[in-house]
Amino acid sequence: MEEPPPACEEEEEEGRSSSPVVGVGLCDSASLLWRVEDLKTVRSWGLVGALLGSLPRTPRQNGRLGRPLLLLPEEERLLTENQAAAALPGANQQNVGGAELRRRVEQYEEEQQRSYEEQSVLALEDRKSALLRAMTSPHTGSDPDEALRHRLEALGRSFTFPRSALAVQLSTVRAGLTYCSEDRAFLRADWPIRVQDDPRADIRYQVFRDLRGRGFYLTSAGKFGGDFLIYPGDPLRFHAHFIAICLSLDESLCLLDVLAIARLGSNVKKTVLLCSPGLDGTMVYTSLQWSGMV
Repeated sequence: MEEPPPACEEEEEEGRSSSPVVGVGLCDSASLLWRVEDLKTVRSWGLVGALLGSLPRTPRQNGRLGRPLLLLPEEERLLTENQAAAALPGANQQNVGGAELRRRVEQYEEEQQRSYEEQSVLALEDRKSALLRAMTSPHTGSDPDEALRHRLEALGRSFTFPRSALAVQLSTVRAGLTYCSEDRAFLRADWPIRVQDDPRADIRYQVFRDLRGRGFYLTSAGKFGGDFLIYPGDPLRFHAHFIAICLSLDESLCLLDVLAIARLGSNVKKTVLLCSPGLDGTMVYTSLQWSGMV
């Protein structure tokens, strides 16, 4: 067979280099996506993740969540193998450090001091207004002008506004210092994540990669007692059809555990899949369905 012409190789390299790369911010061992374009990109690749953040307009509800998007360890590893992710902040932001940070801190402290002075004046005026209303009440029965003047002067000399009473503006829609990884350098960590030698984690990843390669969408199945929930399409449009449990071929299972997970799958109308990597690199899938007693 003749070798392909060099032009084809160049086109492949060019196409690979032009593929989008998402920016991953790390907080400890959690892989987070902050940018909207990155969320759209991984969604187009069939990676779902889980939203963690509150929405700016409705921060006190948890029915619908927003950025950041938490990636499963298997999703992060798949992006790493495909060279489709890079750590944030980027190389051009690695050297942004002390001077910029000190400038922002000084700017913040100046704004806080200015706000404190303004609120001190307003608090004193409010206290004087309350004193004026109390001493000019018709129930006093005497002319309070002289006493009121002395009380107001004494209040002006002795009044102090504690900093603990300072009202702070919380920006929920637009803030100067965002939670994006470019601005929050403490989210940086070693990346890709160095996964410890865990045979079970490797089995989970092999199952995840194989099922994703078959076109299925996968999310975490912790609340169903499994490793992954398997969807035939986008989870926004389909219910999960399978609960995947990842284990090695030589791993033994207790019969009671098999019965429990089979009955659970039946109750939630899902088929349980026992997923194991084969010796020749293929995957072995065994389905369990509870049929009851005949």
